[in-house]
Amino acid sequence: MSRLPLLIAVLAACALGLSACGGSDKEAAATPSATTPPSPAEAAGCEKVPAPKPKTGAKLPKPSEKLAAGKTYVAQVSTSCGDFEITLDSKRAPKTGGSFKYLADKGFFDGLTFHRIVPGFVIQGGDPTGNGTGGPGYSVVEKPPGNLAYTKGVVAMAKTANEKAGTSGSQFFVVNAEDAQLPPEYALLGKVTKGLDVVDKISAVPTTSDDQPADPVVIKSIKVK
Repeated sequence: MSRLPLLIAVLAACALGLSACGGSDKEAAATPSATTPPSPAEAAGCEKVPAPKPKTGAKLPKPSEKLAAGKTYVAQVSTSCGDFEITLDSKRAPKTGGSFKYLADKGFFDGLTFHRIVPGFVIQGGDPTGNGTGGPGYSVVEKPPGNLAYTKGVVAMAKTANEKAGTSGSQFFVVNAEDAQLPPEYALLGKVTKGLDVVDKISAVPTTSDDQPADPVVIKSIKVK
């Protein structure tokens, strides 16, 4: 009997399935890996989100609102790295806290970023321009307590070097050092009382040479209750 039909069948099998003829190993070796490395934000445990557009021209009227000393106010901060809470210091910083609540109630912080991250020091956000130069169009002044220590979890307001002690607009910072060793010149806002691990997560996002996060860290919303 002729062997020709059997040979044709074997060749046909090779054409249909290279695995039967040893071709799969070569194919696999030539196929690049489909695994995509995590982004800097994802590597820190955060969401990868697009950079929001800067909000320019913010000109809000100066508020007169003050926090009531006998009440408790909690700012719920939702970010692309998770949520944390700030208990506002209504007793020692009623004016600063009142301004912060005023901005939060207007949705001013929603969609802004933490534009400055310095591991072992602070994370800073609340700037509508996203580069550290913006504010709400007004400032308030409330001198902080003389014995204030900027320890881990303390939240205070940022100011420029030539502004009076206790001046604040919308930019705030959270201390992520055991003691930032800052002079008592920055208006007190309150302290993180829940979600300090999220602050640590934000501080772990890799940064560029100018302390900006390599991936955006977005403030989804701040609501004061």
